[in-house]
Amino acid sequence: MDSRFTKPVAILAIVVALALGVVVGTTTGMADRIFGGPKAETIASASLESMRAQNRLIAFAARYVSVTTSTTSRFGFSAKRTLILPGDVRYELDLSKLQPGDVKWDGSSHTLRVKRPEVEIAGPDVDLNAVQEYGAGGVLSVLTNADQSLDQANRAKAVAELRRQASADVPMGLARQAARAAIERSFAMPLLAAGFKDVKVVARFPTEGSDEPSYMDLSTPYEQAIKEAERRRAAEGQK
Repeated sequence: MDSRFTKPVAILAIVVALALGVVVGTTTGMADRIFGGPKAETIASASLESMRAQNRLIAFAARYVSVTTSTTSRFGFSAKRTLILPGDVRYELDLSKLQPGDVKWDGSSHTLRVKRPEVEIAGPDVDLNAVQEYGAGGVLSVLTNADQSLDQANRAKAVAELRRQASADVPMGLARQAARAAIERSFAMPLLAAGFKDVKVVARFPTEGSDEPSYMDLSTPYEQAIKEAERRRAAEGQK
């Protein structure tokens, strides 16, 4: 090529490149449309992997209080003990269960549909510092281990009652709503940031639409719940 034209052509190319850079920088949306831009499927896939890496999501938490009473009779005497037991329950999603097939993009309606895992109940975490036990055993308590047996029976019934309260329709509904909002927000924000302004994310549970809703229960057995609470209280006392 003639050297007289090489330098002007090179300068012109640089000017065009700089001008194009300015245009691209100020009109990102147009550039994305011209050169393809980010794809919703790619962004959703990246969001999926990010959420899977989080492992577990605590969507909702609540505290419940159970009041249980046990009685026993021996040798013509009776004993009664009452236990007031508070406990915290977490409603979690195991995000590692999300699979690529659970996330589908509908380009015609700009809708991302997500099938999320079921809510899992974790706990209860018993608060031994707030436990109250009282009752009157009289002679039977003196002569036997009635109080100890009644306390053990109360604890088993109390933790079961906490689980029953946690799995009731109202808290489960609140947990599902919170989980739905969290999943939809997590997928929608990256799409909105990428320029998909009219995107809609719809998250559903596998059992939605069924007359028999189900969920996994990761409740701790009452012996383990009590021991864990005792361990935490002992650790706090050593601080």
